[in-house]
Amino acid sequence: MTLTWWHNASQDGPGKTYWEKVAKDFSALHPTVTIQIEAIETNQLQRTRLPAALLTTDPPDIFQAWGGGEMREQVEADYLKDITDQVKTEVANISPSVAEIWAVDGKQYGLPYKMGIEGFWYNKEMFAQAGIAAPPTTFDELNAAVTKLKAINVIPIALGAGDKWPAAHWWYNFALRACSVDTLKKASTERVFDDPCFVKAGADLKAFIDTTPFQNNFIATPGQNDPTSANGLLANGKAAMELMGDWNKGTLETVAEDKSALAKFLGWFPVPAIAGSAGDPKAALGGGDGFACAKNAPAECVEFLKYIVSPEVQKGYAALNIGLPVIKGSDADIVDPALKSVLEATANATYVQLWLDTAFGSTVGAAMNDGIVAIFAGSGSPQKVVDAMKAAARK
Repeated sequence: MTLTWWHNASQDGPGKTYWEKVAKDFSALHPTVTIQIEAIETNQLQRTRLPAALLTTDPPDIFQAWGGGEMREQVEADYLKDITDQVKTEVANISPSVAEIWAVDGKQYGLPYKMGIEGFWYNKEMFAQAGIAAPPTTFDELNAAVTKLKAINVIPIALGAGDKWPAAHWWYNFALRACSVDTLKKASTERVFDDPCFVKAGADLKAFIDTTPFQNNFIATPGQNDPTSANGLLANGKAAMELMGDWNKGTLETVAEDKSALAKFLGWFPVPAIAGSAGDPKAALGGGDGFACAKNAPAECVEFLKYIVSPEVQKGYAALNIGLPVIKGSDADIVDPALKSVLEATANATYVQLWLDTAFGSTVGAAMNDGIVAIFAGSGSPQKVVDAMKAAARK
């Protein structure tokens, strides 16, 4: 038997190599099963390849799944296998608030293998040169840091708006600060975007963009492809900060021309608070990666899914120091200082909001992201983002 497996570790690096090992180890334990891997870049996988494949009679057996509203849409379309009864042991070893992201109406349709919050990856040496004594804890302090970095002719923040979602994540974080937790929960479940906080998020974003904190031509820069992409600017000492998820440690290492230099200067801090905002200052934006099985995939698919989140494989993933595992007790091998900061902040967050495009579902998410990128491009507005979300929710 051959199981087809689509994942997003498409760049040569420890993640891609590790998944190859996991597939081989599983086949060694199950000699009748071969895993056929196809590694696909995230945007292509999530927005193009996977939606098209799920419409056919021959989708991949196991594939990347981000949970939330996107998974609900896949379940409603009858694309996914209900694995509730087979994975009770695994779910019991995952935090309930994490496991439920890959569940719909109390039934489990996927399992996560990593989970963490978003924040700023930064160059500690550049901060020191600019006279920034400590990572910013408020947006006023972040604005002051941007000014100091410009004064020493350093690009303050790298941004890969060419891939849309890295730019959209800025709006998500402003929404997290402008909106109450209850408002965000209601928006995720009911697709209601009437609260003025959503327009305020766009206004706050536009005000920040107007301070010109990003590199030239950020609107066409890719997110994390090579040394010329946004994470390449940070990894190679050409920019001081990048807003990105917990996985960025691995992608930075992939594009770094001098990995030892990167290890010396790389640090991380949470997204700063905004004084007087309605949102919880200790809430964080986050998410993870997981896998699901196609509805008609063989039983061996579920066995492989369970193997991916087994303690042995999770501890091996933790040892890579490129992301945070989800199985309880498997994070002891996280030794990288920046990742340990992410781990601590994730544990201390009062609330973790799933990426908004995932939480709101693909239809609203795509319209939202397009509207946000238009603000970055100078052709959109805060109100147009909300109007596009409402229109998409009515479809």
